[in-house]
Amino acid sequence: MRKILKKIASPFLQKASKIYLKKRRKYNYRDMSVWVEPSVFPPFITISTKLLLEFIDQLSLKEKTFLELGCGCGIISILAAKKDAIVTSTDINPIALRALVENAKENNVTIDIIASDLFENIEVKSFDFIIINPPYYPKNPSSMAENAWFCGENFEYFESLFRQLPRFLTPSNSTLMILSVDCELEKIKAIALQNKITFRVVQESKVMGETNFIFILELL
Repeated sequence: MRKILKKIASPFLQKASKIYLKKRRKYNYRDMSVWVEPSVFPPFITISTKLLLEFIDQLSLKEKTFLELGCGCGIISILAAKKDAIVTSTDINPIALRALVENAKENNVTIDIIASDLFENIEVKSFDFIIINPPYYPKNPSSMAENAWFCGENFEYFESLFRQLPRFLTPSNSTLMILSVDCELEKIKAIALQNKITFRVVQESKVMGETNFIFILELL
């Protein structure tokens, strides 16, 4: 039944997001507010962003280096910056990055904003925290907006991510990824394992029948 619902839900969420985000809209968390532009991942109609915000809100981030890979509207990066982290935010979508410049200013935080496809333009160094909320539906994206949903028919996003990620993993840092039970978890884990990366669950949350996991990614 969940497999059937998954096939229905993905197109529904995308269509709903297109309709809802024909114009820019505000997304709020606690005392923060950000603009979400058309073509940018919509945190309104999914639970993953809120779960990550709640998890990160509990962390001690003062003077910690913090990378959000694929930042979208940037609300997670802004929360980290408000907790006195040294924040770098990246995205492949220039519309998201332009909006984040405005969002950071409106929330009185400083963020290093970089246009990058995964780690392509990121200096190889150790970040204390790396946060990833990835696309995971197996289909080739046909637009910039669809990059937020689709990881490629053959999981090319994860192939590239896990090939690049080991250079940034250390025994002392925390790389966090959120995934739903509705994605092909075993396939994604297998790709990670090919690159000597393992998953360790640090939080499991069930909301409206959907279970989400926050994993720490670690080198074997």
